[in-house]
Amino acid sequence: MEQKTLLVIAGPTGIGKTAMAISLAQHFGTEILSADSRQFYREMCIGTAVPTEEELESAPHHFIQHKSIQEDYSVGDYERDALERIDMLFQEHDLLIMAGGSGLYIDAVLFGLDSFPQIDPGIRKRLVIDLEKKGLPALQEELRIKDPVYAARVDLQNPHRVIRALEVCRATGKPYSGFLGMKRKKRPFRLIILGLEAPREELYRRIEARVDRMMAGGLLEEAGKLRQYKHLNALQTVGYRELFDYFDGKIELEQAVSEIKKNSRRYAKRQTTWFKRHKDIVAIPYDTSIEAVAELVAELLRKETDD
Repeated sequence: MEQKTLLVIAGPTGIGKTAMAISLAQHFGTEILSADSRQFYREMCIGTAVPTEEELESAPHHFIQHKSIQEDYSVGDYERDALERIDMLFQEHDLLIMAGGSGLYIDAVLFGLDSFPQIDPGIRKRLVIDLEKKGLPALQEELRIKDPVYAARVDLQNPHRVIRALEVCRATGKPYSGFLGMKRKKRPFRLIILGLEAPREELYRRIEARVDRMMAGGLLEEAGKLRQYKHLNALQTVGYRELFDYFDGKIELEQAVSEIKKNSRRYAKRQTTWFKRHKDIVAIPYDTSIEAVAELVAELLRKETDD
């Protein structure tokens, strides 16, 4: 294998990316780079489904719980760090595996970040004021009107994401999504992207079962310890926001768990929409045997070499 290859295991939450990546890493004798932005933070363990100690020991992992929630860590920081780590690891391996469901972070490594015009800081300030006075639902509705494409795939419960998109919309008069994917950087490695798929009913069943396991495993206690940091961007995520509402007396615990399941299903739908943008993604059923997936990867590697 003359040229280095990055194998990406993508797909919605709860579909089995971690298990697939570990099995393939063992098969090919290589290492895994996490592209799950929620798993970067060491304080968030249960609610982000961080790989178990046994899983981490079964194959070398990178970018798992390497940051604190109190540290600023942007997608640009991850792009820089991941590319540096990839370059280093390619000195020992011809094939590396990247696994995760954070499409923006995966795209940053594979194709580079999109270029946006400079925005007048006053626009963001006005958006923050609107958030405080009118509430998040008003900004969500504005985004749906100005950029329905992006509104369909972004986490609308994350005020940071909504404000970022709206400041571009307000400043340019154009949809935020129109600036995405316009420029793609050429990386010095080949790409193979596998997208795990499952029937909607099965995916939702897996998601709900995982939420139940998280709650049984201590997610409520973990969220309670992080409540004082709920304003941080890292904690603007499914599984924590709903429990913070419970702690604040806004909803009952049963409703909070129900909301976690509902929002997790919505998140999975957005992830699926995001990854379907890639024309060269190879879709495979989530329950395909490791032997069959490994043979597929080997075949794709041979095909790339022949080409």
